[in-house]
Amino acid sequence: MTVPPLDDSPETMKSAKRAYQASLKLGTTKGTDRSRAVLAMAQALEESFDDILEANTLDLEASREMAVPDLILDWLKLTPTRLATTVEILQKLGEVSDPLRRVRNADYQPEDSQSYSQLMPLGVIGFIYEAFPDLGAIAAGLCMKTGNSIILKGGTEASHSNAAIAEVLQSAIAEVGLPPGCIELITAEHGASMRDLITQDQYLNLAIPYGRSSLVQQVMRQATCPVLKSAMGNCYLYWSLNGSLEMVRWMILDSHESEPDPVNAIEKVLIHRQAMPSSLAVLWNSLIEKGFEIKGDEELVEAFPQLQLAKDGEWSCAYLTKTVAFKLVDSLEAAIAWINQYSSGHADSIATESYQESRQFALGVNSAATYINTSPRFSRNPARGDSVFLGMSNQKGHRRGFISLETLTTAKHIIQGNGRF
Repeated sequence: MTVPPLDDSPETMKSAKRAYQASLKLGTTKGTDRSRAVLAMAQALEESFDDILEANTLDLEASREMAVPDLILDWLKLTPTRLATTVEILQKLGEVSDPLRRVRNADYQPEDSQSYSQLMPLGVIGFIYEAFPDLGAIAAGLCMKTGNSIILKGGTEASHSNAAIAEVLQSAIAEVGLPPGCIELITAEHGASMRDLITQDQYLNLAIPYGRSSLVQQVMRQATCPVLKSAMGNCYLYWSLNGSLEMVRWMILDSHESEPDPVNAIEKVLIHRQAMPSSLAVLWNSLIEKGFEIKGDEELVEAFPQLQLAKDGEWSCAYLTKTVAFKLVDSLEAAIAWINQYSSGHADSIATESYQESRQFALGVNSAATYINTSPRFSRNPARGDSVFLGMSNQKGHRRGFISLETLTTAKHIIQGNGRF
């Protein structure tokens, strides 16, 4: 790809150019060097808790004065525990095996040649995120491990926190000798908008938006480079007649335990019409005791006036709060059809003791992940396995499902001949 010189360009274009040039060098570095850089990022972050928390306090104070919603304040607020978790994730990334250069067989095998493929970096990744200052560090770690440069574009509500974290990470990679530009930060002080970044398709290979649906949709509309959509909330649960009350209760409660972002929180529950009213009342009372707000469709509200009415537009939107809406359906087939039309399409679940129902649900629901008799609760750093995940993608384009190290790579096909014509 030929890239024209941009000596007198706006700051966003200069950052994109620096990131692009750094990616050319970073993509050829050894895995041990990239791992060393990620571990250095973890150590530098651990040594800078006080400075980062001080910067975060400034953001919180300014956001409260500007009446920023409580949801965003929860996402924005850093604690020593949240920062320690970020350090732990970076340390884990630094220790896992190199995701690049893995050789795979290729289906295409020309005559008198040998063909194979290897995983390679994408190049430059733009991460556009709302609050979540610690998530910028995790995204940077994933990109560094996979040989990608990253351009961070956080929200103005986290400007001090993002700047403090980016400075720490940039200093860490400089100390281990990696090229400047591997981690770039676009700030409001640059006079740059989100659109200025996501239209730099001559440099940017992928944009990943993370936040509320409005942010994700805005990036999808404006970007001229490929976009990897992430999603949170508006996950459905179908409560079959073959599913137990205790199972449903646990699945709902546990799915809301992801902090600080309820990525896979069950917010909508479809109930078979023949369910016992007494079971419904027991479940709702239990959830209310735990601080949940309960809503229902028109039929349920008519039968149970204590419920709030869920309006038509709510079935396709995430609450991102401790709110659950319930709806009656006639069958498993009707539940699958409703979920495919209204869920966010990344994590939907079923409670049933029927193997046939579980198989029909798993294959019929058009979502990235389906959960059977288990909580869809999401963890970026699961206790089992070596993987670290940035979020969940609900699209069928670039990659679908868990956003992992391999998600940030692409395949290069290599054909080795023997000189014969």
